[in-house]
Amino acid sequence: MDISIYTLTSQLHDEKAVDAATAEFLGSLNIKFDFIGSDFTNYGDHALNLIYVRTGGTEGIFKKFLPQIQAQSKQPIYLLTSGKSNSLAASMEILSYLRLNNIKGEILHGETEYIAERINILEKVGLARKQLDGCRLGVVGEPSDWLISSNADYETVKAKTGIEIINIPIQELLDTIKSVPTPNTEELLAMSPNENISKALPMAEQIYLALKTIIKKYALSGFTLRCFDLLTAVKNTGCLALAKFNSEGIIATCEGDVPAMLSMAITNSLASVSGFQANPAHINPTSGEMLFAHCTIPFNMIERYEFDTHFESGIGVGIRGYMKNGPVTIFKVSGNLSRHFAEEGELVCSQAKPNLCRTQQVIQLDKADKANYFLTNPIGNHHIIVPGKMKSLFDEFMNTYEQ
Repeated sequence: MDISIYTLTSQLHDEKAVDAATAEFLGSLNIKFDFIGSDFTNYGDHALNLIYVRTGGTEGIFKKFLPQIQAQSKQPIYLLTSGKSNSLAASMEILSYLRLNNIKGEILHGETEYIAERINILEKVGLARKQLDGCRLGVVGEPSDWLISSNADYETVKAKTGIEIINIPIQELLDTIKSVPTPNTEELLAMSPNENISKALPMAEQIYLALKTIIKKYALSGFTLRCFDLLTAVKNTGCLALAKFNSEGIIATCEGDVPAMLSMAITNSLASVSGFQANPAHINPTSGEMLFAHCTIPFNMIERYEFDTHFESGIGVGIRGYMKNGPVTIFKVSGNLSRHFAEEGELVCSQAKPNLCRTQQVIQLDKADKANYFLTNPIGNHHIIVPGKMKSLFDEFMNTYEQ
């Protein structure tokens, strides 16, 4: 656990009684934490920092510490209270003050099971924020010409999350590809379904190795690739490389889509998996059934896979992956992190139709009417699909950034 607990206590209350009540209350939560007390010097060092309002009459004490708290942490301010000794009333006054000053905060109060679960979620969000803060993401080439709404505000992203986005010319990748020795692809060739893909696999692996060199050079935690430029430049695709990088924990998205890259980075920080970047190919707005497709998917998300060509071009190496049927969450953020979409559904089946991108997933949304989002107010065309029910966690994470 990466949780710290700070305290606010009025001097009017009996110290021994307050300490006894504190031990009883915190013990009932059954969570691991570092108990700091009233010294706010290192506030913000943990993934989740809780301020335990132990008594009433602490509003002025909090107000005195607030500038220090804000200077040391970008997190919302979480006020923990048992309700004893007028602590809930004091917490409400403090939260009201925060709201008047446009500062995010929340009171954690109620049954111990509720508080403990809330703390568990907030710690996951805090750990994800710490993971993203200071990481570097690369844009290898510009966003593809057709992604007219899929740019990002680099300065806003850095101010909100600490993520640094850097531009890397596509020519640098092309030059690096030429300098990489032809790799040994014997193991991959064993899975090749035909001669065309056998011929394409060495260059597909060479693209992977060239990108690996760039990742090391720029100390990247992930990147997005203007991959269609590779079709004409080297007669191949980045699909295999992206599938491998994502399974290794390096964020890798298609077509230079920066919001998709940010969405994947968030997904990875929360779920330890990058997610499947795909675009809707068909939507039934009445039933809420949707078909998503793309030519690459992380290897660590699927039960099995096959090699095929890249769909649009018919060349190179594409990935047809089969993910286990079951609950999924569809997620996407905007380029300035001002809005997001997160909804849950069920992966009903995977398809292998020849007239679509190679990995194809049929997903039934839990709430059919949510399909209207895609037809009335979508955040671009690419969305990220991740196994499991994660809407509440995504919503909670984005609530720390959205105004």
